[in-house]
Amino acid sequence: MKPSSSLSFHLLLLLLLPQLLMAEYAGGPYQKAPDDDGDKLDKHYYARSCPSFEAIVGSKIARWHSVDPTLSPGLIRLLFHDCAVRGCDASILLDNPGGERRSPVSATLRGFHVIDDIKAEIERRCPKTVSCADILVAAARDATLMVGGPYWGNVYGRRDGRVSIAQQAEALPKGRESITHLIDIFESMGLDILDLVVLSGAHTVGRATCQSIQYRLYNYTGVPSKSDPSINPRYLNYLKRKCRWPSAYVDLDATTPTKFDNAYYRNLDNRMGLLSTDQLLHSDSRTGPLVAALSSQPMVFVHQFARSMKNLADTMVLEGDEGEIRTNCNFVNEY
Repeated sequence: MKPSSSLSFHLLLLLLLPQLLMAEYAGGPYQKAPDDDGDKLDKHYYARSCPSFEAIVGSKIARWHSVDPTLSPGLIRLLFHDCAVRGCDASILLDNPGGERRSPVSATLRGFHVIDDIKAEIERRCPKTVSCADILVAAARDATLMVGGPYWGNVYGRRDGRVSIAQQAEALPKGRESITHLIDIFESMGLDILDLVVLSGAHTVGRATCQSIQYRLYNYTGVPSKSDPSINPRYLNYLKRKCRWPSAYVDLDATTPTKFDNAYYRNLDNRMGLLSTDQLLHSDSRTGPLVAALSSQPMVFVHQFARSMKNLADTMVLEGDEGEIRTNCNFVNEY
């Protein structure tokens, strides 16, 4: 499908979704995305071997969220970093020299200890049964719930990878890429332009380091003291006050930073995208119409976010006899 026709299709889908949702969920508000199981992945995969799997994950995520609410956005990001390199195989969790986890791109990733805690409890109840890849997928879904996002039914049966290479993680988006580059990255994962725009909406919660935007504030295009002209002047002043030190953190969503909603897209309308890639989604002719549609239709964003997260979680998975079921998510099995 040509880019222009693909964009037209996605826009038509977004325009029709409110009516479709009202018909499908007339009995109440939308909560759950329909299941669309793959050939081998199955929503009932652990029904007999570990029936308490999802309950354990949900309980642990709720506990950790109560301790530190910033961990929930971190777990969503952790899943993306895993799936974007070698597929959703928990390779990001491997803690070995030269692995993805040791890459500079992974330096600000959080939530590893949460996955370790979940894995330890599951190993106690269902030893050598549940993969770390499936745990991470379930944890990201429940973390989304903790910040007010949608529920979706996951499918399971992923296997854990044995390979993790730091250099491959360097290809991940860093917030300064062109939209063409981002589209290429997503297409290489089997995702499309709609998934790109919708999954970027995960920036409705979470934080970034000030170091990641210093060039937009003080050294735009390599010119000392020059700021990115696409930034709203009032927002620019706010960021300069907030980011006096590169090590400081700033909210990705300046208006409702702890609430899962479509304010992220409304912020882009007001030139308040924190990362350069955020704001480019608004200005690029290929993604701008989708941003506009999601900005005005919060229900559509919630529905499509669930679908796009399912698409992400099914990216290049290992199944059957591929990979292994790690007993410790940080290391490959010795047996």
